[in-house]
Amino acid sequence: MAELSEALLSVLPSIRVPKAGDRVHKDECAFSFDTPESDGGLYICMNTFLGFGKQYVGKHYEKTGQRVYLHLKKTRKLKEEDTNSSSGDPPRKKPTRLAIGVEGGFDIPEEKYEYDEYVKIVILPEHLDIPRDGLEGLPDMVKDRISSAIEAILTADSASRKQEVQAWDGEVRRVSRHAFSLQQLQNAVRIPPCGWKCSKCDMRENLWLNMTDGSILCGRRYFDGSGGNNHAVEHYRETGYPLAVKLGTITPDGADVYSYDEDDMVLDPNLAEHLAHFGIDMLKMQKTDKTMTELEIDMNQRIGEWELIQESGVQLKPLYGPGYTGIRNLGNSCYLNSVVQVLFSIPDFQRKYVDKLEKIFQNAPADPTQDFNTQVAKLGHGLLSGEYSKPAASDGEQQLDKGIQDGIAPRMFKSLVGKGHPEFSTNRQQDAQEFFLHFINMVERNCRSSENPNEVFRFLVEEKLKCLATEKVKYTQRVDYIMQLPVPMEAALNKDELLEYEERKRQAEEEKQPLPELVRAKVPFSSCLEAYGAPEQVDDFWSTALQAKSVALKTTRFASFPDYLVIQIKKFTFGLDWVPKKLDVSIEMPDELDISALQGTGLQPEEEEMPDIAPPLVTPDEPKAPMLDESVITQLVEMGFPTDACRKAVYYTGNSGAEAAMNWVMSHMDDPDFANPLVLPGSSGPGSTIACPDPPSEDSVATIVSMGFSRDQAMKALRATNNSLERAVDWIFSHIDDLDAEAAMDISEGRSAAESISESVPVGPKVRDGSGKYQLFAFISHMGTSTMCGHYVCHIKKDSRWVIYNDQKVCASEKPPKDLGYIYFYQRISS
Repeated sequence: MAELSEALLSVLPSIRVPKAGDRVHKDECAFSFDTPESDGGLYICMNTFLGFGKQYVGKHYEKTGQRVYLHLKKTRKLKEEDTNSSSGDPPRKKPTRLAIGVEGGFDIPEEKYEYDEYVKIVILPEHLDIPRDGLEGLPDMVKDRISSAIEAILTADSASRKQEVQAWDGEVRRVSRHAFSLQQLQNAVRIPPCGWKCSKCDMRENLWLNMTDGSILCGRRYFDGSGGNNHAVEHYRETGYPLAVKLGTITPDGADVYSYDEDDMVLDPNLAEHLAHFGIDMLKMQKTDKTMTELEIDMNQRIGEWELIQESGVQLKPLYGPGYTGIRNLGNSCYLNSVVQVLFSIPDFQRKYVDKLEKIFQNAPADPTQDFNTQVAKLGHGLLSGEYSKPAASDGEQQLDKGIQDGIAPRMFKSLVGKGHPEFSTNRQQDAQEFFLHFINMVERNCRSSENPNEVFRFLVEEKLKCLATEKVKYTQRVDYIMQLPVPMEAALNKDELLEYEERKRQAEEEKQPLPELVRAKVPFSSCLEAYGAPEQVDDFWSTALQAKSVALKTTRFASFPDYLVIQIKKFTFGLDWVPKKLDVSIEMPDELDISALQGTGLQPEEEEMPDIAPPLVTPDEPKAPMLDESVITQLVEMGFPTDACRKAVYYTGNSGAEAAMNWVMSHMDDPDFANPLVLPGSSGPGSTIACPDPPSEDSVATIVSMGFSRDQAMKALRATNNSLERAVDWIFSHIDDLDAEAAMDISEGRSAAESISESVPVGPKVRDGSGKYQLFAFISHMGTSTMCGHYVCHIKKDSRWVIYNDQKVCASEKPPKDLGYIYFYQRISS
């Protein structure tokens, strides 16, 4: 006991009790995917609250000198059924927000497993083990402090748990503005507890009760012909009665209430009173129909597409081992899972992060959970090592037959790459293409001048503009990472079949009959390539040769061919109502591809370049008064942009039209002076110049210098961003390849669309070049009606066979649906 007491007294000053703002990493190792359920358990540093697997706890001690750790070991076992658990339980409240485990959200599903938990203190380097109940005999002050720290760590929400709650914290349903003022007609209507039918057709499901007059009518017709016949919404248009409740969803906990006036699902605090007006007792009602959330899930699962892409109708052979590791879905994270599976099948990403794992871990900062390189290396090792590619142990043979793995759960990685991003920080479904560009952006910013795996995707685009009035041309180049391929639906091979389907669909809708079986457009890949390379007419083009507006033709070509060509099929578009929709199209993608015909030629001897001069914007009489197109300014202002920003957009795009001005706005929204008044070059009158910003603060300069940059670089970055430290860091990372060049590469963190990585870059970034011949090695497929919903899986060619990665399920593919992909990855064929 004396030795024990002496050891604890020596480490007592380093033991902390976690406070509200501390992140307690008690679910996952900072350097691996070990958890308390792993063979070696998890060691939590009782000073920093970082978690470490058995392999890394000693290294953390050697690096930091932290000696005392709380060792957690959990053993899972089936929970015994409690036959009395249902009696006397209060009714569950109806969720009012798309959230899990938070007020108003979904309850966390009760697990069918429970855990035996073993807790002890471990002191290094002696490896002195002290059981949780082995503190008796110590001085009260020592025992109380250690016990408080243990209890606080065990009861604290883990860092991953806090992140999950924040990520799931979805949209809150608002109380309807009609809830407290709804006028209900005194028409003596009484609604029976069951047996409902639409008053205008024979539908007996998806029925809505109008809470003003008691009419029972069917809901909206969905895109696939299911749902109702629109009688409820037509009734609102005729009467203006705003609120309706979905029959079959009424329970003592609430119901689905829709406000046609507010065009949204809403809350009605007076729902019980409003239903009682028609003789409905909420306390006696039971759920008999699907909620709108359940219907939305069903809507996304378009059977034909889902079964084809997931190869549901075929018995697939499960695969295990290095490179065949599944990834758990952390809540609509399948877009992330699919992208990283493909990236870590590319040797450059393996060399950058996995081969240099030990060096990256050795150089990790004090908190490795917040270090990009550490978490990417950890992810890559988890996928490629094979350590976690084992059948899920939870259901034995059943999971083995299905190919379900325990896999890895990259919570730290997802939290880090999504940090501060309005979309990727949530658990909502996202666009895999946007995440790919976002991740490429982060790799770019964290590579600095070191080896950059992004080079495998980077290529130069040559754009040629030809003024039709003068026949003169203008060539520009920009960097891009994705070839966005248009889908010319007019080139479909089965036009007659499509026309026949549309006619049968129209007749079915008119006669309120089920829709015919879907016919998918079949568009040749060659037609997509032709559409990409075809000249595009540019109206209102400012021709410097004419010094006036003209019409131009824009032609896009490759100035270089990347090692890996990423092709996005532009399946997603917007309807006239700005609702996103997906083109249901089949494109037979070739296994081998040659795009050499799309190679740019540059300026030809017979071509004459347009002069490179700025367009004039002033009159001779008023040399300082710009003549701006007020109609374009008005258009932009009506979209919600600041007036001064709109004036600058029109000025700097040379009055060349709304589209060009809009592009300027989207490209400069993050500029610190975005909404400042227009300042004319060379102007000096009162109010016509912007005052020079204050000198950068020494604290900001020191912060940037501490990151490894020179003082001159720090000063330049701060001056370029109006002394904003956060933006200066972004700026300096974005310009690291050629910091002193006026046209250096600018990859802005605040934008996630292709334009954020496709700026005009005449010099700077390193671009590989080679043959334009490729072979298909991977593709990502999407199932659902838009990128904001549905599911992603990927297929990757490994060891001369196709493999499907569907979250935790990894199997040999029997029928890879190459024609239904969304993003394709082609590898250059070596000469």
